[in-house]
Amino acid sequence: MIKFSSTLKYVCFLFILLSSLSNYAQVEQAEAEIQNIMKKYEVVGLSVAVVKDGQPFYQHAFGLKDIESKTPVTDQTLFRIASISKSFSATSIMQMVEAGKFSLKDDFSKLVGFKVRNPKFPETIITLKMVLSHTSSINDSQGYFTLDAINPAKNPDWAKCYNNYAPGAGYEYCNLNYNMVGAVIEKFSGERFDNYVKKHILNPLGLYGGYCVDSLDASRFATLYEYNAQSKTFTAEPAAYNPRSLEIQNHVLGYTTPIFSPTGGMKISAADLAKYMTMHMNKGKYKGGRIISKKSAKLMQTKVSDEENYGLAILSTDKVIPGKWLTGHTGSAYGLYSMMFFQPKEKFGFVVITNGCNPVYANGFNQALAATVNTLYKSLIQQK
Repeated sequence: MIKFSSTLKYVCFLFILLSSLSNYAQVEQAEAEIQNIMKKYEVVGLSVAVVKDGQPFYQHAFGLKDIESKTPVTDQTLFRIASISKSFSATSIMQMVEAGKFSLKDDFSKLVGFKVRNPKFPETIITLKMVLSHTSSINDSQGYFTLDAINPAKNPDWAKCYNNYAPGAGYEYCNLNYNMVGAVIEKFSGERFDNYVKKHILNPLGLYGGYCVDSLDASRFATLYEYNAQSKTFTAEPAAYNPRSLEIQNHVLGYTTPIFSPTGGMKISAADLAKYMTMHMNKGKYKGGRIISKKSAKLMQTKVSDEENYGLAILSTDKVIPGKWLTGHTGSAYGLYSMMFFQPKEKFGFVVITNGCNPVYANGFNQALAATVNTLYKSLIQQK
């Protein structure tokens, strides 16, 4: 047995103490800077989570969950995270591809159950991969809250859902793509969309969240606020948490799936979203369990469109932290803004969510969130 001298024990204790004090100072510095960012961009509430060396490192909540009641945001607060939700849908699809239910090369028409074909390019098949990567040539001009928008049997103007370029030849971000993807998940799993995600992703990861409002503790929801630039005031948006109870009672499996909003309806805390992010950072693996294969995770993170660096519900950018390539996604809806980005090789990542702010944008990103990410990076990741 190795015996340590009292001097060595004292040196070790002093080293640990100094490290702890250094970390505390870094956290204090970061939190002070974040408070300034919140003032600058009139942020209502903010929840952040940091992963460092592949492990949860820091989480904190700032500001108000609800303005009227002056209820503070906590680490348990749930947010409707908007378009980051798309990656849960894509992850579900990759699970089903691995199970042999279909292929990314399959004709999407055959999967969704009605004709999905650009009338300007009738011979060009629109594949599942094109839909997942927003290279389908489909747009949201007819809406995306119902599949009737693009179904030729339901909408006489269905052809307007298609752009003037061939499928696979261009990129346009499109919410309808992912509401259709949700319907495919239901058709081939035989499970309601929200239940599939809960059973196959959330539960295995030990996460609390979901797409069905009635299945969650509504007291934990952050009120979302739209900002009016002219009056500089915030307006609550209760529609963000519309339970759609009647629609769910009358749900047609594999068709009325948009009621769950596979494209943007996930409700989850920042801390739990960071665990999900870590799974993708680890190429599909989390705490010894595997959600998708390494091959599937790599495919999701591989860009399909060169200019946008967009893969399958996951994109890459060096515009959030200048010069540092990050992988992830953002979201915005009902006044909420969300950001989930990680560095797969260096094993760090950030989740930053606000329920309302003055939405100033630069380089395509919300500056309140980008500034927060940069502060967390400089204070908690760069500094040793």
